[in-house]
This record gives sequence, C-alpha cells and structure tokens, in this order.
Amino acid sequence: MAHYFKEPSHTFSEYLLVPGYTSEDCIPANVSLETPLVKFKKGEESAIKLSIPLVSAIMQSVSNDTMAIALAREGGISFIYCSQSVEDEAAMVAKVKAYKAGFVVSDSNVTPENTLSDVVEIVSATGHNTLAVTDNGKHDGKLLGIVTSRDYRVSRMSPDTLVKEFMTPFDKLITAPLGTSLKEANDIIWENKLNSLPIIDENANLKYLVFRKDYSEHKDNPKELLDSQKRYVVGAGINTLDYEKRVPALIEAGADVLCIDSSEGYSCWQKKTLEYIRKNYGDSVKVGAGNVVDREGFMFLAEAGADFIKVGIGGGSICITREQKGIGRGQATALIDVVEARNEYYEKTGVYIPVCSDGGIVHDYHMTLALAMGADFMMLGRYFARFDESPTSKLNINGTYVKEYWGEGSNRARNWQRYDLGGKTGLSFEEGVDSYVTYAGNLRDNVAKSLYKVKSTMCDFGVTNIPDLQKKAKITLVSATSIVEGGYHDVMLKTTSGK
Repeated sequence: MAHYFKEPSHTFSEYLLVPGYTSEDCIPANVSLETPLVKFKKGEESAIKLSIPLVSAIMQSVSNDTMAIALAREGGISFIYCSQSVEDEAAMVAKVKAYKAGFVVSDSNVTPENTLSDVVEIVSATGHNTLAVTDNGKHDGKLLGIVTSRDYRVSRMSPDTLVKEFMTPFDKLITAPLGTSLKEANDIIWENKLNSLPIIDENANLKYLVFRKDYSEHKDNPKELLDSQKRYVVGAGINTLDYEKRVPALIEAGADVLCIDSSEGYSCWQKKTLEYIRKNYGDSVKVGAGNVVDREGFMFLAEAGADFIKVGIGGGSICITREQKGIGRGQATALIDVVEARNEYYEKTGVYIPVCSDGGIVHDYHMTLALAMGADFMMLGRYFARFDESPTSKLNINGTYVKEYWGEGSNRARNWQRYDLGGKTGLSFEEGVDSYVTYAGNLRDNVAKSLYKVKSTMCDFGVTNIPDLQKKAKITLVSATSIVEGGYHDVMLKTTSGK
C-alpha cells in the first residue's frame, strides 16, 4: 500500500515568524549573514563560506559570468549554467577567475565599420555606455578608439553613420600598459578626469577597462567573496551525463565549487556522478547535489558524498514539474523535513552538510523564514533574473520594462540532460515555461534592500547571526483567513492617476 503523509505540505506563505525580545545592541548593522557553503566536521570550519546566504540558479537566463562577478562582489556565489557546451561553460568560469577587481573585460565592442544604429542597439540591450572600438570587434582586439554617449546624438545623426566617423580615436585616448596596478589606474583616472581607462598590451590590444565608478564600488564591497589568490569565487553546474568531460574542464578553468543540476536528485545517476568525483579528486573538489524533498533523499545524497544538498521540487516560479508529473512537495514542509535529517546526520556522524533551499521564495520575508527553518542558504532564479546583470535583454512590453526568464525544463532551454533518466535524447514534455519578469534595476541595490529586511527581522528575535536565528526562531502555521488579514483589507486604496 502506498505511503500517505498525514499532514498536507505547506509553502512559506503559510507561516509567520513570532518575534521575541530585542536587546539594545541588536540592530541590523550588527547582524552577520555569514553561512557555510560546503560540509565540514564538528570543530572545524567550512572550506567555503558565503558572506550572504544567496546563490544564483543554474539557469541560462540567470547565471553567466556577468552575474557571477556581480554576486561575488556582494558576498554570494553564482553557479554558471551547464546547458551549454563544455568549452563555453569553462570559458565563462575562466572569465570570472581572470577578472581582477576593478579591471573589466569589455563585453560591449564594435568595429569602425559598425554604424550608429549598431551602437544604439548594443547600448539598449546591455545598458553599457562605453563601447570599445577594436579592429575585429572583440574584447581583445587592437584598440582603435572608444565610443561613449558623449560622442553621438541620435536626434542629429543618421543611423547609418559609421563608428569611425564619431568615435574618439586611439591617438586622443589616455591609456595605460598591462601591469598597471589598480591604484595607479585610479590615479590616472582622477588626474585626467576620465570616466574610463583602457589597459593595453605592447601591441595595443585591449586587455581591460578600468572605470571611475568601479573604484568606489570596490571600496564599498568589504564582504566580496574571494579565493586565496584574491580572485572572485565562482560555481559551475554539471549534469549526470557528460560529467567525465565537463568536471575536469571546469576544474581546470578554476571553478571553486560544482553543483549537479537536476530536477530530482534521489537517483543512481547522481550517486555515479559523485562517485566519479570522489574517485578522481577526493575531497578537493566541492560538489553540491539535489534536489530532494524528504529525509530519505537527503540521507542518500549525504552518504553518496555531497558537499551540500538542495531542497525543492516544483516550487520555482517557472517550474511546472508538479503540474506535468505530479511530483514534489510544499517548499516549507520539504525544507523542515530535510533539515531534521541534516541535524540527525550531524549528531550521528559529526559532519555538517549545509542545506540549500531552492525555489518557493516569492517575498523577501520568505528568505528569513527559509533561514529560520534551517536552510544555510538559498538558490534563487526569478529574483536574480530581474536585474541588469542577468544575461537576458531588457524589453519594453506595453510600457513596462521586463526581462526574459525561462525554465531549464522549457523547450527554449533544451536542457534535456537535466531530466535524464538513463539514455533519452530529448525533452518529451516541458517542465518549465518561457516568461517575463518585471525589470528591477541593479543587483547591488536590490540585494541590499532584501537583506536589510532579513537583518531587521532577525533583530526582532534578538539574534545577530543565522545559527542563533535557527535556535531561537518561533514559527507559526497560519490559516487562510490569517493570510488575508496580513495584507491590506477593508480600505480603499488611493489612486496615483491624479484624478
């Protein structure tokens, strides 16, 4: 006979936090959100710690090298998507590791033969106002000039005007040689009142751009996530099919941590993948696994050697796995069950395996709930897809700015490896949708706002770190009527039309 759970599974929206005593020194400025990323033994520390409990999802529309750099600046980590060739994913990882704080590899480039129309299109798509002009239109081509918003006026110039006619040519640029330190570059910028400084090699090939604005940003990021060589920390997704080729390439490229990308992780395929990594790399390569939704799934992946375990099936905003296959569990219930298993495993073995809550985060307060319920960090897709730094284009739909967002289980992603059941060669049906999300601006400001809410709520319990939150939090299940009561009700909202 089938096993029936006695209680229904619940989502984060069905819970509220009950505040406790707040002491005088418990203010958001004193709250630390540091949290472990990979497993460690009792009495030891995790080999990789996050400054903030946020990682970006292994998705085409979310996590590329641009997102990875931006999130590492804030203290989180991105997992570069694996639904691309091994070579392309490794190149993205290498680009993040080669990035020097303040030294930007130009990703908006044109040739002298491009037109003003091309420039406007690139600026609209990327939001970048500084374009390098190189002989081949690539980031490492011979530098011939620079185009900024000061070099052209769309209203007074023909769209067919060639870049070479309005760019600032090389002989009028101030540049610096490769090997220039960040301090030296910034001194040149300030002394010459520049907005950007090209860094070139002995053959005038462009290597980096240093921006005035990045100097202050670097100073303002004390929690940025760096490795022992002061390079940004970056993760990478892998699948359970080509791991024997993908894993070595990603490690060679410099990936700090890997994560198996799968809609359902309680499988022999994940075990085989983990066994391959442990056999060939021992514990030197860190790898997360998942997703699971119950104790049995956690214990299976823990014994298989996972460094962290992801929780959640069907809770993502673009995921339709539950609708298509009828599998999954309410995210809050799944997390509570897996955290209990994690704690049991820790008591039994002395090994603490961090839990990642993946999916189901709709409101910022859900982040606090997930942490209070025992998650060490959260993997987010929709949340990050809204920002400037995500890989997709910003569009104007009926007067509203949006960004594209699609699931890895959609036909657009064509990521059938994620749903492999031992040899199938394509998607038989979709487990994700293709959609838009409302554009929200830059990552830095939005993450700061969201995490300030988390810190403020933690202060309502009188705690200043995540472990204490998990010990002291009081959580209550609420009724449907209580949920309605929690929003505005029995009032008429004022309109903003001016009528």
